[in-house]
Formats: sequence, C-alpha cells, structure tokens
Amino acid sequence: MRPNPFQAQGFKGDRNSVTQHFPTRQLRFFLTAPSPCPYLPDRFERKVFAHLPLSDGATVNDSLTLVGFRRSQNIAYRPACEACAACVSARIPAGDYVFSRSERKVLARNTDLERHLVEAEATMEQFELLRRYLLTRHADGGMAEMAWPDYVAMVEDTAVRTHIIEYRTKSTDGGPGDLVACALVDLMGDGLSLVYSFYDPTAARRSLGSFIILDHLVQANLTGMPYVYLGYWVRGSEKMDYKVRYSPIELLRPEGWTLMSARDLRPTGQD
Repeated sequence: MRPNPFQAQGFKGDRNSVTQHFPTRQLRFFLTAPSPCPYLPDRFERKVFAHLPLSDGATVNDSLTLVGFRRSQNIAYRPACEACAACVSARIPAGDYVFSRSERKVLARNTDLERHLVEAEATMEQFELLRRYLLTRHADGGMAEMAWPDYVAMVEDTAVRTHIIEYRTKSTDGGPGDLVACALVDLMGDGLSLVYSFYDPTAARRSLGSFIILDHLVQANLTGMPYVYLGYWVRGSEKMDYKVRYSPIELLRPEGWTLMSARDLRPTGQD
C-alpha cells in the first residue's frame, strides 16, 4: 500500500502546529517534514494540513479552498515551503470563459461519449483504468504504486460533497459502454473542484485530459456555478503548464484571487 504522505512525514512538536478558529469549531494545523519536491528538481516541499471535521467538512473545505487549500481524502492541505512559492492555486471563471477553436474541436471529438454522474464509490473497473493511466503517463510518480485500498480511500474517505463523473462510449449491447475517463469532483459552494482525473492513455486523439476540464466548464455554466477549480499551477513545471492554457484564469496571489493575462502566464523561458 502506498504510504500516506501526511502520516509518513508527520510533524515535529507543538511548534509546528497551530490552532485556527472557525465559526463553529477550532481546527488544528500541522506541518509536514521536508521531502523532495515532485514538480521542481533540487527542491524540497513542506505542507501545512488539517483534518476535515466529519460534521461540517464541506463548509470548512469550502472556506479553506478559498485561501488555497486542496483536499486529499479527509485532509485539507496547502504548500508551506520555506524558500519557494511556485505552487499557486488556479481556478477558471466559468461564466466568462470563451472556448477557443481548438477547444471546440476537442469537445466535438468527444460528442460520442456519455457522461454519467455516480456516487463516490470505488469500482474495480475505475481502478484498472487508473492503473493503466498511471503506468503509462506517470510511471515515475508517487501515485504509480497506488493499490486498490489506496484508491478506495481516495474516493470514499471524505466528509465533503463529492462524486465521480464517468465518461463512457455508447453501448452497443444494452449494457454499459467502455469506460474511457473518470473525474473525482467536489461540489463546492461556488463551483466544481477537480480533485483527480484519469483516462485511457491510448486514446490520444480525444485529448481526454483537456476534454474533462472543458466539459466541467460546460457543466458549471449549465448549473450556474461560477468557478472550476484546477488545483495548483507550478511555474517552471512542464507537467503543470497545461493549466494556464485556459484563459481567462484566476490565480491566488497574496492580494487575493487575481485574473491573469496570457502574457503573465507564459511558460518559463518564453518571452
């Protein structure tokens, strides 16, 4: 089983924990020990994290997301690196989004897929698709060793409003069509948060990673949700540069959520 990084790294004494007051409770935050950064070479990461309460986890998670936290199972976390601030929370304002010509083509290429909203319950079919995705796209990443119990915990161990979107080909025999993509999605007070997504790595022509984001922009608009949350953009990390291809986009700066221009978000090294 893949170790939980928050348990494995732990925290060192009371000086690395702090209590934060919320309207109905107190949350205690902890700081992980340094570990190699998965995004930038020769750097180390630390995270501050808290356990989400079972009674009002959704409300607390909404509040923490607005200040840059992300959810993993029943833990909310955000980077707390001492000498680096490359990780920046990103969200897309769905109502203002105008699809580019290439994005409209991605949506058109996937009109044959059926979209199913299902309960946050892990299935072996989903897990097998995840394993194919990880071994093909992220074989050297920390999640490549994920086992079935890890996947069950990722999907089901939560106190927030969450669900899975399954994308399937249309059935030809009355049963379910082939599963080609999945997205674990939190329903926030002000939008949809893409917790994790994975897809058939052999279906390159479909651009399924982009399609999942674009489809959630469509769904957010249809349901009146203002934002789609993408997690962290990491300046200088090629694997994260895809997030700032979507425009307009808002990044969480010290002064608050800020609408950024295309020039501001060019990948490192481009003038």
